[in-house]
Amino acid sequence: MRLAEFIRESTAALEPLYPGREAGDIVLLLCERRFGVKRHTHILHPDFEVDESRVEGDMARLLAWEPIQYVTGKADFFGMEFNVNPSVLIPRPETEGLVEMALPFLKGLEHPSVLDLCTGSGCIAWAVSKSVPESEVTGVDISEEALSTAAGQMEGPGPSFVRADILGAPLTDCRFDLILSNPPYVCNGEKSSMRRNVLDYEPELALFVPDDDPLVFYRAVARWSSVLLKSEGMGIVEINSGLGDATASVFEAAGFVGVSVEKDCFGRNRFVRFFQNRTVQTPEGQAAV
Repeated sequence: MRLAEFIRESTAALEPLYPGREAGDIVLLLCERRFGVKRHTHILHPDFEVDESRVEGDMARLLAWEPIQYVTGKADFFGMEFNVNPSVLIPRPETEGLVEMALPFLKGLEHPSVLDLCTGSGCIAWAVSKSVPESEVTGVDISEEALSTAAGQMEGPGPSFVRADILGAPLTDCRFDLILSNPPYVCNGEKSSMRRNVLDYEPELALFVPDDDPLVFYRAVARWSSVLLKSEGMGIVEINSGLGDATASVFEAAGFVGVSVEKDCFGRNRFVRFFQNRTVQTPEGQAAV
């Protein structure tokens, strides 16, 4: 079958599940992963042939709402390729903003130490570690399966990973210049508006929080940060876009300073940044007071 024909037919098959452009992007990504072609190959080489039988099983999984990242076992994040499976959340583009905010702060430090709470696939920890090779990065998660995935992402020097429940007592044997976290923050009441590719496949443990206590993990991050963040350290957390001010209040109540709500690449409230000491300079050069 010609590649162009395969893309056209497969996109049409997925359009009842996903909007047209998204369906097309999923098929193009499948072709990249399985056939080793570029996104434009079917345009530049209209007679290019592929063996569609090689991806029959993949298409069946996609038509059952399974995310393309789980089907191929790969996801892109911060210019790197990560292994993913149903034990870890699929990295999202907006989460890259958390790393982007962290790097200017870290590059002003010598041998910085970083803690990534609720590390999941380890994409944040690895992105920081590879971007700032002199940093010492530790990822923490409650899931043994997630930690196994995170630890096996790449060869060579990288983060260390530790099993711990952040709702429990903080680690007490080290201090960190920077604490990052993308904890669970989707309210159970939001499930009705979510698609099956998320609800049926991504781990609930890493996604959802009770409607009556949606900030439970942020109070835990604040508690850990109070103990583990160095006196001139900074923290950044990813948040529910509808709970920006409420999340910021958690860190203000815990005594942190320079607390701010920051937007993601789509213009939505997506991060809260905070500082341990009011004399710390923000990456923008303004005192965190």
